[in-house]
Amino acid sequence: MYLPSHFEESRSDVLHGLIRSHPLATVVTLSKDGINANHIPLLISPESGQFGVLRGHIARSNSMWSDLVQDVDALAIFQGPDSYISPSWYPTKQEHGKVVPTWNYAVVHAYGSLRIIDNVEWVRNLVESLTNQQEAGFSKPWAVSDAPSDYTDRLIESIVGFEIVISKLTGKWKVSQNQPAQNQEGVVKGLKDRGNNSSLEMATLIEEKLT
Repeated sequence: MYLPSHFEESRSDVLHGLIRSHPLATVVTLSKDGINANHIPLLISPESGQFGVLRGHIARSNSMWSDLVQDVDALAIFQGPDSYISPSWYPTKQEHGKVVPTWNYAVVHAYGSLRIIDNVEWVRNLVESLTNQQEAGFSKPWAVSDAPSDYTDRLIESIVGFEIVISKLTGKWKVSQNQPAQNQEGVVKGLKDRGNNSSLEMATLIEEKLT
């Protein structure tokens, strides 16, 4: 990933925060036929290892686990807020007109060795943890135990687990840091005026960098 220093985000707690809030990762692995990419929600355990451990599961019929080239790191990509940035939001447009559109975004790349875990109890615990995390915001959270046990037992047997011990963790927060303060403030106003969730999330990220 191209990463100019002014866009780099290296604080582990901030990177883990984006992973928790945007857990659907693009997991890139290498198979005997080449690069393989799967889209998988992952759970971060920040207390494990230097940068944390990612855990997830896939269908047993998914060749990602059975056709994995060993001794090659996997890459998990987490996409955070993103938004188109209009040059009309820059006050400097009125001064000299030398402005162009761009796209702001926040992403996390997590690299590490991927280990397959074909263990029913491990997978069950993972599924329960992932479910509990995502259901926490509901007034009446659903739990795995709410479904018939014979039904969930069959489903859990049809999946396998994996974990990625993170050996390298990088973040890119492209949130208008390369613009003068007046343009950053103009972008925040433009995003808030648009009012959709992604725009408001991006406005918050820019404001965090301004403070």
